Amino acid sequence: MQAHHGVTHYENFPVASWLCPAALRPAVVAIYGFARTADDLADEGDVSPQERLADLAAFRRELHACAQGQSAQRWPEVFGPLQLVLGQFKLPLPLLEDLLSAFEQDVLNHRYASQAQLLDYCRRSANPVGRLLLHLYGVTNPLALQQSDCICTALQLVNFWQDLSVDLPRGRLYLPADMLASHGLQAEQLLQQQSSPAALALVAQAVAWVRALMHQGAPLVHSVPGRAGWELRLVVQGGLRIAHRIEAMGYDTLRQRPKLGRRDVAAMVWGSCWM
Repeated sequence: MQAHHGVTHYENFPVASWLCPAALRPAVVAIYGFARTADDLADEGDVSPQERLADLAAFRRELHACAQGQSAQRWPEVFGPLQLVLGQFKLPLPLLEDLLSAFEQDVLNHRYASQAQLLDYCRRSANPVGRLLLHLYGVTNPLALQQSDCICTALQLVNFWQDLSVDLPRGRLYLPADMLASHGLQAEQLLQQQSSPAALALVAQAVAWVRALMHQGAPLVHSVPGRAGWELRLVVQGGLRIAHRIEAMGYDTLRQRPKLGRRDVAAMVWGSCWM
């Protein structure tokens, strides 16, 4: 589902997939349910930004109540399972709070002044997902966490770059102003989906940024045990494959969205085996 871009409805979240050990599946489902519900509060339906923020504030209060062992009022289907997981796995609460802060930001802010600002958004909107999953696997060393952040940020960014044709008509511009300025571009030109050599060069730079981050994070696949390590290989290859598709269409994602086909899946599997 590509409707929204706070966390893009977690299409990269390996939802209790067959590669996930059975013992961890309920935990993954509970975390996913939390993130997905909060994402919907931030973006689904036709309510005002003020109502969205009020709902997210109520959701945050229920998270804190849940962490203190109290039962949920409005979202028992989310916080019932999450409460068990918080107790069993001692999940770091700040990571869940970071996700909520990113959703709140997404209600009001659809433009970024700098790459640093966009990276800070990804730090809260994407990176906690990887860190929560690593926590479940007992992977805690600082280098692994840093590599996980690189992969999650790269996935978030490549989703932004592939979805420009969907986001721009909705007034969402995730390419930061400092990158636009370096190519002599104005935000309005992009929002009107004006394709030009400068705009294509900008997307090419954005895709190169994603590839660099993904390669920086890729060694993490050797730190994650068992089948999960294979799943992570596929996630990394999937991100790189989207980057390849954007390049193959001449970087013109302002006007069309790249699609992955069967051949791409084969390439992802092949690439995974060689990692």
